[in-house]
Amino acid sequence: MEMETHSKRRQSSQEDLLDDDRSLGCCGWTLVILAGILAILPPFCLISVFCCFKIVKEYERAVIFRLGRIVDKKPKGPGIFVILPCTDSMVKVDLRTVSFDIPPQEILTKDSVTVCVDGVVYFRVSDPIKSVANVSNADFATRLLAQTTLRNMLGTKNLAEVLSDRETIAHGMQSTLDDATDQWGIKVERVEIKDVKLPLQLQRAMAAEAEATREARAKVIAAEGEMNASRALKEASLVIAESPSALQLRYLQTLSTIAAEKNSTIVFPLPMDMMSQFMRK
Repeated sequence: MEMETHSKRRQSSQEDLLDDDRSLGCCGWTLVILAGILAILPPFCLISVFCCFKIVKEYERAVIFRLGRIVDKKPKGPGIFVILPCTDSMVKVDLRTVSFDIPPQEILTKDSVTVCVDGVVYFRVSDPIKSVANVSNADFATRLLAQTTLRNMLGTKNLAEVLSDRETIAHGMQSTLDDATDQWGIKVERVEIKDVKLPLQLQRAMAAEAEATREARAKVIAAEGEMNASRALKEASLVIAESPSALQLRYLQTLSTIAAEKNSTIVFPLPMDMMSQFMRK
């Protein structure tokens, strides 16, 4: 709560500075009038055409400083506009989305595992006046803040969370960066965790653990298969025991299967039920 109150006070103070008395005073207006007269004098007309008329593109905005003060409360552009020579200066701000890579960071996780993590951040300028007046280099400041935020965010996570919850970590980083860079006029649109590199020994240990888990699962599956097969054989034996003819048919089927595999002469006894008919005759 104290940090939020402090940030709100800081933002209000910065807005007060921007909304402060913008009157240039007598000396300032005198210089502005002289600059305007100088711009329309015949010897300087051609030069003033190149110096006074400025063009900004659709994806750009211009922040105009007149005698050190920002002109109006909003930036100029896109299109063409006029500035006064000698008294006005212009700073162009690009509004397009910019991406940069977070260099690989050696991070110690919550469970004391050292990992190397890198990422990528996408951001854009949402308020050109704040990006010029509140920070000296918004791009460089955002890059440094992204590196420290990545280290602080992953320092509170376990290794399993770092490997499985990348999307949650990315959303948390985006929210933190967006809140911190709001006073700079920067909007963080997206954060992605690119790669997590583990130490070689830890990779081997994780591979051995995964292999042991797969072997144990294979043994369990094989045991379940044998149990199901034994149950099926028991049910089949009960069915065959109820019908002696079924046993004979199964016996004949087995003999035909053997005869199909190998060409040989097979001698097998006939069932006694079949021979009894001939014996009676």
